Amino acid sequence: MVSTGGHEDRLFAALANGTRREVLRLLREGGPQPVQALAAHFDMRRPSLSEHLRVLREAGLVSGERTGRQRIYRLEAFRLAEVREWLGPYERLWPERTCRSTCERTSDSPE
Repeated sequence: MVSTGGHEDRLFAALANGTRREVLRLLREGGPQPVQALAAHFDMRRPSLSEHLRVLREAGLVSGERTGRQRIYRLEAFRLAEVREWLGPYERLWPERTCRSTCERTSDSPE
């Protein structure tokens, strides 16, 4: 059985959830935001969103800073470089696969 690093597992697990990816998109497009502003985009209670934010924090994808009574969340995009690095060896296979799929569809279609 192969075991990967705990941090890498947390990173990919955090990205596996659509709500968490949407939080990352909101922070990318809107910059640092308080949890209240982020919560306005979701049909869920704040404790549920806070759990998603906790997972993102533990994966190093966001950071939270207390400002008065609010916690402001910020995207830590540099962590996504680890994902790119992990995917890098597979990237050379994508054009071949894409071409093969496209070529197969083209050859199957009537002329």
